[in-house]
Amino acid sequence: MSASRERAEDMVREVEALGRRAVAIRADQASAAEVESLVREAHAALGRLDILVNSAGVFVTGMVGDPGADRNAFDRQLDVNVKGVAAAVRAAVPLMAEGGRIVSIGTTGAVHVPFAGAADYVATKAAVAAYTRGWARDLGPRNITVNLIQPGAINTDMNPQDGPFAETLKGLAALGRYGQPEDVAAAVAFLAGPDAGYVTGATLNVDGGQSA
Repeated sequence: MSASRERAEDMVREVEALGRRAVAIRADQASAAEVESLVREAHAALGRLDILVNSAGVFVTGMVGDPGADRNAFDRQLDVNVKGVAAAVRAAVPLMAEGGRIVSIGTTGAVHVPFAGAADYVATKAAVAAYTRGWARDLGPRNITVNLIQPGAINTDMNPQDGPFAETLKGLAALGRYGQPEDVAAAVAFLAGPDAGYVTGATLNVDGGQSA
């Protein structure tokens, strides 16, 4: 059993312990067909779809023009970070009730690139920012809001606070430290909740002042 599956099943148990329903569904974010199936399965299992959070991502460094660069790295980042997000939204919209919420996770790097070698990654996240604005226009008549959270340095498996980029990224933040997943979760909860009903097409930076 993979670590990600174990974490997903732990989360299901935590949610159920609160008296709520939860389901864990495995899918490859790089496969549009699997993402679409995931959305349909979740809707069938839970009976409705009110909120979609796009939080999967992959980051591979690579300098432009590097003859030794992995030629598949860009395609995978594009598949996961852009095509997978678009597939999820397109599958969710027909199933989503009026007044639904869509929140995607991008990166502050889409606006302020923190170091060399990140061009492909930040370009894919910039595409999600553009999609967010476009989808907000498309779905406004149904009162479905579409927003983007752009984290800075957050302590995750992909970017740990003791990792190789940590000192550089901490130095870019006005607060001089990494954020935690709970900081991003709080922003998601706000944008998915009733207090953000008049917020759409917006970008919320959760970056400790990196974009200041």
